[in-house]
Amino acid sequence: MKYTFEMIVLGVGAFLALVGAGFAQDRLFGAHMWVLFFALLGGTIVLLRRIDFRPAIAGAAPPQSEYFDEVVKYGVVATVFWGVVGFLVGVIVALQLAFPDLNIEPWFNFGRMRPLHTSAVIFAFGGNALIATSFYVVQRTSRARLFGGNLGWFVFWGYQLFIVMAATGYLLGITQSREYAEPEWYVDLLLTIVWVAYLIAFLGTILVRKEPHIYVANWFYLAFIVTIAMLHIVNNLAVPVSFLGSKSYSAFSGVQDALTQWWYGHNAVGFFLTAGFLAMMYYFIPKQVNRPIYSYRLSIIHFWALIFMYIWAGPHHLHYTALPDWAQTLGMVFSVMLWMPSWGGMINGLMTLSGAWDKVRTDPIVRMLIMAVAFYGMATFEGPMMSIKTVNSLSHYTDWTIGHVHSGALGWNGLITFGAIYYLVPKLWNRERLYSVRMVNWHFWLATLGIVVYAAVMWVAGIQQGLMWREYDDQGFLVYSFAESVAAMFPYYVLRAVGGGLFLTGALLMAFNVTMTILGRVRDEAPILGATPVPQPAE
Repeated sequence: MKYTFEMIVLGVGAFLALVGAGFAQDRLFGAHMWVLFFALLGGTIVLLRRIDFRPAIAGAAPPQSEYFDEVVKYGVVATVFWGVVGFLVGVIVALQLAFPDLNIEPWFNFGRMRPLHTSAVIFAFGGNALIATSFYVVQRTSRARLFGGNLGWFVFWGYQLFIVMAATGYLLGITQSREYAEPEWYVDLLLTIVWVAYLIAFLGTILVRKEPHIYVANWFYLAFIVTIAMLHIVNNLAVPVSFLGSKSYSAFSGVQDALTQWWYGHNAVGFFLTAGFLAMMYYFIPKQVNRPIYSYRLSIIHFWALIFMYIWAGPHHLHYTALPDWAQTLGMVFSVMLWMPSWGGMINGLMTLSGAWDKVRTDPIVRMLIMAVAFYGMATFEGPMMSIKTVNSLSHYTDWTIGHVHSGALGWNGLITFGAIYYLVPKLWNRERLYSVRMVNWHFWLATLGIVVYAAVMWVAGIQQGLMWREYDDQGFLVYSFAESVAAMFPYYVLRAVGGGLFLTGALLMAFNVTMTILGRVRDEAPILGATPVPQPAE
């Protein structure tokens, strides 16, 4: 029977979850196992609905398409869904900082909502975007169907299960209580299995390719997959207290734990949020502007320089701590050096428009993709600058860092993903065009304005915080208490929520536009100002 293996996996998983819920050694673990049980039960029902119980007709096997795009379609829909969820939670978290009464105990306070927001945006929204686009790109550039048959479905649904388990774990308070509030050991184990399957599917497709050349986007995707696997396994090494309880102890402690976490943390930025999305840049910008990448040689230099330097930059997050000074300096030096390969990639992306710059004026998707590359350039200049010890002494622990992170995450990762989605949806669903190109234009301006408001406000807030914290009077006492510096942030936090609200509004427009495109609707609308006029027949 079709889906037999998948049914067995879901059945075994549901049984184990039921056993875990029944014999749990702590209340939270039991609650989390019930979440797992119902998630797997829902997956079983979905699979049963997909099974055709009618007797098969001899010799009537359904034709197999050249590419396995069904899983890519699901990935695009999941990307849009989790993006809206993540941005919504981000706006709520911003409002909680401005209006503390919005903290609802115990599940919806800032301490639990903040990791829910960051993980939803990075791993749910960004992760689904990377999985979906990598499956699409590797098949086209290899001229081969995705390796492993239904392995792609296992990767997709396994990843969604990980997201649900991690998200509910954050709200329940089931985490390792470390810097990134990582999920507990059994959720980490689930992600490890899914990620190994992802590597097999992706690498297997490259190995059976019909195209002799490996396009550079696949280099970046592969570096992202392999390095994230290494980071995840090492950072989450832990010994569970019991196999029927949620508590575990990390393999690291003290300054070693701090160094391991920032080796993981900064390289998650470097390989999850940079290398993977650079792969998207190297595929979708040339495709949208219908021109080859500006310099293929530069893209290879960009690749090797980036992956070599990034892995050493993590200690710059630990300036003026117990970390040895030589390690801090090492992180700073490699961070400053990173500016060169990062801008090499930015220049390569921008120069791909040589001879096609008019498309920035006429095509809002190109505008979105190019603005993403511009934000990548700004963020990769600001990051090395903030790693310098003298600058870091002012910026560290302040909202300047928050502004820097969001200008990169929303400006670079968000906009490049939106552009990729707008490119993919009409092609995957075989539509002539998007439901509304003008809505893409509105989305571009709402998102850009939201990012600018958010980042600018956080820059000002962070510098004010840093100056207030280091202000001394003539007798050597602090002029401002910490509480006073928090109170001074109120107008900035309100404006941050406004910027996030603008970005969320743009994402809601995208969700509506994508939904209507999938349904096959087309909106009649005048061309965007500056677009090439449609030729009219001579009279």
